[in-house]
Amino acid sequence: MIIRGDKRRKKGRNFWWDWREERRKRWEKCHGDEDEGEHHPPPPEMAEAWRGFFHNFTGDWPEEHWAFGGRRFKPWHQGRDNFNPFVANLFSQGGGLLPLIVLHLLSEQPRYANEIMSQLTERTGGQWVANPGAIYPLMNELEKRGFVIGEWEDPRKRTIRMYKLTDLGRQELERVKAIVRPKLNEAIEVLQNLVLGLDEPKREA
Repeated sequence: MIIRGDKRRKKGRNFWWDWREERRKRWEKCHGDEDEGEHHPPPPEMAEAWRGFFHNFTGDWPEEHWAFGGRRFKPWHQGRDNFNPFVANLFSQGGGLLPLIVLHLLSEQPRYANEIMSQLTERTGGQWVANPGAIYPLMNELEKRGFVIGEWEDPRKRTIRMYKLTDLGRQELERVKAIVRPKLNEAIEVLQNLVLGLDEPKREA
C-alpha cells in the first residue's frame, strides 16, 4: 500500500512527507494504479531511489551520515523507510518495553514465538521488525521464572513451541505494567514537549 503523506503537512521541513510524495510518483510512473503492497525489504529500485533521495537531501549516503550511520539506523541504509529506530529502541533487548508487551500478548491468548513476533511487527505498524535474538531469550527467561509454560506442538520433533501465561505470569504482568506504564506516559509527554520545542521560533538575543 502506498503511504501518501498527511496532506495537513506539519510545521517545518518534513523529509518523510517529501519522500512519500516522491515514492508515490515513482511508483505510479512505473506501475500505474497497481498497489505497491507491503514490501519487506523494499523492491531494489525503490531502495536505491530512497538512498538517492536521502543523499540529495543530506549530502551523505545513509551509512556514512554522522548522525544516522550507526547500527540502530541500519535498516535505513537498505532503504527500509518505514522502519522507526526510535520505536525499535523501546523493544531492543533490555529496552524495558518488550517484556511488558510480550506478557500482554500472552494474556490475550497462548501464542507461538513466531506469532508473537508477527504481532509485535503488526502492532507497531511495521515500524519495528521483531528480532528472534531478543524474543527467544526472553521466552526462555519467562519460562524459567514460571511466568509462562511452553509446550512442544510435536514432542518428538520439538520444532514449534506454544507459550501460555501462568497465574504467576498474570500477576507479574500487572506488577510490570504498574511500574512501566506511568513512566511510559511521562516519556511520551517529555518527547512531545521536546518536539514542540523544535518548532518554536528562534528568540532574538
